[in-house]
Amino acid sequence: MIRRTKIVATLGPASRDAKVLERMINAGVDVVRINFSHGTKEEHIECAELARSLARAAGHAVGVLADLQGPKIRIGKFENNKILLKTGDQFILDAECELGNQERVGLDYKELPSDVETGATLILDDGRIVLGVSEVKGSQVYCVVEQGGILSNNKGINRKGGGLSAPALTGKDVEDIRTAAALKADYLAVSFPRSGDDMRWARDVMREAGGKSLLMAKIERSEAILALDDILEASDAIMVARGDLAVEVGDAVVPALQKRMIRTARAGNKLVVTATQMMESMVSSPIPTRAEVSDVANAVLDGTDAVMLSAESATGQYPVEAVAAMARVCLEAEKEYLVSSENRRLQGGLPDNIEEAIARATMFTAGGLKIRAIAALTQSGRTVLLMSRRSSTVPIFALSPQEDTRRKMTLFRGVYPVKFGGGSNDPEIILNHAENELLRRGAVRNGDLMIMTIGEPVGKAGGTNTMKIVKVGEHRKQERKVES
Repeated sequence: MIRRTKIVATLGPASRDAKVLERMINAGVDVVRINFSHGTKEEHIECAELARSLARAAGHAVGVLADLQGPKIRIGKFENNKILLKTGDQFILDAECELGNQERVGLDYKELPSDVETGATLILDDGRIVLGVSEVKGSQVYCVVEQGGILSNNKGINRKGGGLSAPALTGKDVEDIRTAAALKADYLAVSFPRSGDDMRWARDVMREAGGKSLLMAKIERSEAILALDDILEASDAIMVARGDLAVEVGDAVVPALQKRMIRTARAGNKLVVTATQMMESMVSSPIPTRAEVSDVANAVLDGTDAVMLSAESATGQYPVEAVAAMARVCLEAEKEYLVSSENRRLQGGLPDNIEEAIARATMFTAGGLKIRAIAALTQSGRTVLLMSRRSSTVPIFALSPQEDTRRKMTLFRGVYPVKFGGGSNDPEIILNHAENELLRRGAVRNGDLMIMTIGEPVGKAGGTNTMKIVKVGEHRKQERKVES
């Protein structure tokens, strides 16, 4: 059984070793995530090159996701590195304080006093500390501790309900976009966007740098939920980034939001990755918890394109085991195929372009006939993306001569990129070669029905205009009859 849901693994100290990364790729990694919050430009480029070289050696296509740090809003440092705050304590967030103590701490985000008012709630260290704002005076935010605990250096700050005005791209992010363009990242994840304009800004910077990365918006601000349609329109993909999002909107709200975001992204022909603490216990345990297994499985059943490992693969003790465990859960969840009405009839009105018409017709036919596989000849991957938005158990083999297209398609649910050069401009010869490729891979057998899609004239990007139903082996029978 071929796994349809893709796996994104974050690289870090635990997974940068070539032997470890090779095992991770063989265990099921489809996309590697390079976290630009850590490391140098040279290290990022080295990681991308290592992943690609190992993938080529293994005969796999592996994509690269460059993830921007974004505007991290943090407190400063303490004289003794940490303090203990108790419920009811008075505490000051002071934009002019250089070194913190038991009464106050500095801020790296100097505009915080302008972004809050009396009655606002500030959440520190991913929800471990909660402060209520009692007064704002100049550069100082006076607070009362509503939930205490240990507070250490450089912990993050969120405002409950959102409302912090830090720009989506910092100076560091702009430089990192240029690095992403230099290493030819397949995807660029933008942290903390509030609107589609933030994504359009990032795309402009990427284009100016000569990059062609697809843009992924990380949905982690409450404002982003309200602007989801605008953000989706300006992006190629979204990430359901449940960590910061849960801090801003509340843990209990996130599961329903996750389902809504996945559904909305797929309906808009966009990709979606589900992330954050999916198998967090595997940082120090060789097996996941039952709750983590259910979390991954539910994301698969929701229709996510990919599930993501963060600390589990970046700094954990069991990066290979985490990938293997995630792959097993995905496979099992995919057996519980949720039949949708979209497989029984064409939904959403009539298509308004040829690619959409071919994609819908292909998936509708695949759901009605006993189609074993789909072979999609593609230059840009656009029609394949449209196919992958329709729920189906039929594997889509995306055959392309373009390496950058194959790497981008590593994130498409149910799509398997294959290096393929037809060796001819004759569509019939190319389709015969495609059939032979799927036979060689064991995806089909003689007598099976398969669907092939291709664009004519051959080699034109964005020109898929033909769908053909083929009975595997028939053309060879006909050739033998002609010869005899």
